[in-house]
Amino acid sequence: MILIGVDVGGTFTDIILADTEKRKLAIHKLPTTAPDPSEGVLSGILGLCSREGVLPEQVDYLFHGTTVATNAMLEHKGARTGMITTEGYRDIIHIGRHQRPQNYSIMQDIPWQVQPLVQRRHRKTVSERIAPPQGKILVPLNESEVRARIRELKAEGVEAIAVCFLFSYLNAEHEKRACELVKEEFPEAFITSSAEVSPQFREFERFTTACMNAFLGPKVKRFVLGLSERLEGAGLKGDVHIMTSNGGVATARTIAEKPVYALLSGLAAGVLGGEWVGRRTRRENLITFDVGGTSADIGIVTSRGITEASSRDTQIAGFPVMVPMIDVHTIGAGGGSIAYVDAGGAFRVGPRSAGSVPGPACYGKGGEEPTVTDANVVLGRLDKEHFLGGEMPIYPEKAFDAVARLAERLGFETYETAEGICTILASNMANAIRSRTVQKGHDPRQFSLIAFGGAGPMSAVDVAYHLKMPEVIVPVYPGITSAFGLLTTDLKYDLVKTELLISTGKPAAKLSQDMRELEAAVREQLLKDGLPETRIRFLRSLDLRYLGQGYELRIAIAEGGFDDDSCEGVWAEFHNRHRAEYDHCFPKNPIEVVSLRVTGLGMMPRLPDDFDRNPVAKLEDAWLKTGETHFRVKGILQKLRTEFFDRMRIPPGATIPGPAVLFQKDTTTVLPPMWCARVDQSGSLMISRSS
Repeated sequence: MILIGVDVGGTFTDIILADTEKRKLAIHKLPTTAPDPSEGVLSGILGLCSREGVLPEQVDYLFHGTTVATNAMLEHKGARTGMITTEGYRDIIHIGRHQRPQNYSIMQDIPWQVQPLVQRRHRKTVSERIAPPQGKILVPLNESEVRARIRELKAEGVEAIAVCFLFSYLNAEHEKRACELVKEEFPEAFITSSAEVSPQFREFERFTTACMNAFLGPKVKRFVLGLSERLEGAGLKGDVHIMTSNGGVATARTIAEKPVYALLSGLAAGVLGGEWVGRRTRRENLITFDVGGTSADIGIVTSRGITEASSRDTQIAGFPVMVPMIDVHTIGAGGGSIAYVDAGGAFRVGPRSAGSVPGPACYGKGGEEPTVTDANVVLGRLDKEHFLGGEMPIYPEKAFDAVARLAERLGFETYETAEGICTILASNMANAIRSRTVQKGHDPRQFSLIAFGGAGPMSAVDVAYHLKMPEVIVPVYPGITSAFGLLTTDLKYDLVKTELLISTGKPAAKLSQDMRELEAAVREQLLKDGLPETRIRFLRSLDLRYLGQGYELRIAIAEGGFDDDSCEGVWAEFHNRHRAEYDHCFPKNPIEVVSLRVTGLGMMPRLPDDFDRNPVAKLEDAWLKTGETHFRVKGILQKLRTEFFDRMRIPPGATIPGPAVLFQKDTTTVLPPMWCARVDQSGSLMISRSS
């Protein structure tokens, strides 16, 4: 079986081809084609297939991680969106929860007020009312008003419409009917409803999520369906699946209808790829460190699995979004991050990036500002003969000139400035990791740092040094680990139902009934996607809190039946988890069930844990040359004799002391003095302090 994974980043598009029968891998990396990433995706796939002697029609599955939805939100470049809501509630998405993102700042922009997803003039209200707690209809839907509002929105030139009614998570009848009327009156519009996207309580978050889905809908739908058509036209008949934010994949058709599920698509794939590498190296506590040209993405993996974001903490571009997501933290720090002097005279690096065009100065594409990549060229850590496997020329003199101009402004020496750029970058990255570990009760000294992405292995050891972490792991193909992650997951759909039940009320029967209903709905979706019954399984969980709390903890439910005894086990686990998270619990207090979650998994072909690497027998065959690089030793920047190696020719079991630089097509690994790299049997580099 032939699998292809494609991860599109801000600078490069990474492609992996895996032949599971021959146990062979092939990789390809090319600049991302802006403004239409699908051009690079198509040309890269066809080029890799041609190089490996694979016909396009032989590809069985194609898995894609896309940044289209994420970038549209970050750049606020979505569709002109309209909203139909309950009379009197048009301003819910403006008012929010009367909470400021920065509590103590008197000068700040509130994202949903400064750049609303739906302009106020496009928010229309109609007469209808659903009432809690049973979802009883108090005021019937006024269909003539709905039709009138749809016509108004059509005349105003909107491209998408979100239907958001109060308490629709209890009874979605009115939202469903309103959507039917939109299809009758305005069939060309992209239509979504809050109950369809996020059937949960908390109106502000639910309405905002639905509006975000509509805001992204037309752009993502055009891209996803257009890519599928172009691939099919080129002879690729394999099923196309898109990575979703919950760590699974979904069909192109599903993402075209619910594009909000594709937020953080490629970022989630990176965490999965890091988990796969950790499993092969027998490590459980991992910090995934994915650094590309534009950003650094950080995820946490423990013995419990991948850390997921809570529904109250999940945000994109400052907007709350209530869909299941892997907890990934992103900062603007990467190989293309620009170094500069700010208005106050401070030396800064990022978040602004040179991207793929014009790119760093050393690319010779017109970039003149110094970047992290340029700094590494100046320090001798990147080599013009081995950049991107020798396929992409770089110009060291241009990098030196760019850094020298910054050095002159700072009053520093050029090499000191270049080293300062790398140090500031590593410090920024270390601070970001602290925010996801130390501030959440994790000790980074008990974790291994999985470094990947095109720029991750260049700075990983410096970051680990800042955090006093004992070990850095660099995968076999670090530059395309996110693409690897795409081939390690399954079709995955989450269904959520708000419950609001109390532990003292014997809720087992109600929960058991609702579980069966949600499982049936997920099973229907997976069968619709072509999965046989034998490849479907379910995961179940409850969002719980003490009665009166405003935040929840997610507790998994074991497979099988669910009765009163099962409930007692879940309550006990909640108390234990609450103590672990907050250092206290209240065993005698009643527990409130907030939501029931059922995740349906459709087992997809997986990337095997081992592939042929054909390593050479001797380390000396991997040696390329001896050169000079600059490293800081005992506080002094020094020029050091450095060995350069071809990473892919280093045999398992070999040990390399620093300083050394290891080249491969998709990245460069920098090994400073006092650190040592050992090649694990899996092929990963295990880097630790020298004894």
